[in-house]
Amino acid sequence: MKKEEMVSKINAKFEELKASLEGDDLGKIKELTLELHAMVHPAEVSGGSEKTVADFVLDYMLDGNQNEIVKRETWDTDLHYAGSKTVPICWLFWHTYRIEDLVSNILMANGQQIFNDEWQKKIGSSITDTGNALELDELIAWAKDINASELKNYMITVGKNTRKILAGLSLDQIKSMVPEEWVMRILEEGGVTNDFRSVWLLVFWGRLTMGGMILTPMTSHHMMHLPVVFDKIWP
Repeated sequence: MKKEEMVSKINAKFEELKASLEGDDLGKIKELTLELHAMVHPAEVSGGSEKTVADFVLDYMLDGNQNEIVKRETWDTDLHYAGSKTVPICWLFWHTYRIEDLVSNILMANGQQIFNDEWQKKIGSSITDTGNALELDELIAWAKDINASELKNYMITVGKNTRKILAGLSLDQIKSMVPEEWVMRILEEGGVTNDFRSVWLLVFWGRLTMGGMILTPMTSHHMMHLPVVFDKIWP
């Protein structure tokens, strides 16, 4: 499949899901949600057989390129709240999967995030938050200690767990916003910091329904970051 075709299919699926979320067909919403989630995550997450955009970028990172500096994202949505407009490649995966872990487990399931002291030690991360506020020199120092293979293991674990959560949502949950105390748990548990470039995420997530969370942290957020590398390795 050509690069343009892969991206076009993702965009089309996103629009289909977005329209579906305005209705009440729970079966259709779940079907499209899981299809789109699979398209923007490594194939191992959903059990697919064909490589995804995420697989190509992940393979490139694992091939000794975790510290290569790239643009932070393809969109300008939140760059004015970012510590740096350029980041190491491994940050792209850390950032997107820390957010997915926090949002799916705390905000959507009111449960425990997967990330813990053991995962932090295995990955080699000096931080527990999403890394939004780190400046370039801090990002470079952080990335040098990251175990890319363990970061991949964390990603796969998070992705598989998210699919279980998404499959179990009710229509009422999808249409609802979450309690403020659930949102504040993310700050309490170190998912964001008090830096305004980090804590603004709580305001953003707190304004979303779970359906909005499906569209943003769970799916389209990955495509804010993956193409900066995908376009580079597959021009």
